[in-house]
Amino acid sequence: MNNTTMTQQEIMTDLLTTEKSLIKLYASNITESSCPNLRQLLFNIMSECSQDQFTVFDQMRSKNMYQVKTVQQNDINTAKQTIQDLKNQTGM
Repeated sequence: MNNTTMTQQEIMTDLLTTEKSLIKLYASNITESSCPNLRQLLFNIMSECSQDQFTVFDQMRSKNMYQVKTVQQNDINTAKQTIQDLKNQTGM
């Protein structure tokens, strides 16, 4: 019998990966559904899942299990401008 145990980081990484996968599945199903009630239900569940994902991520980050890149304000401004340009081009 193989007696392998997972570390706390492995467990949390698995949780994080699972939550991220669920969010993608919910988003995909929302875009595939034509029923407003079903879309709202899936959206609500996806929102809860997103909050769970952030909780796991935040715990990992606080325990130095997940490294994040510090973003410069210039990069944020560039991203905002790009999004605004896309909105203007598409009329959305």
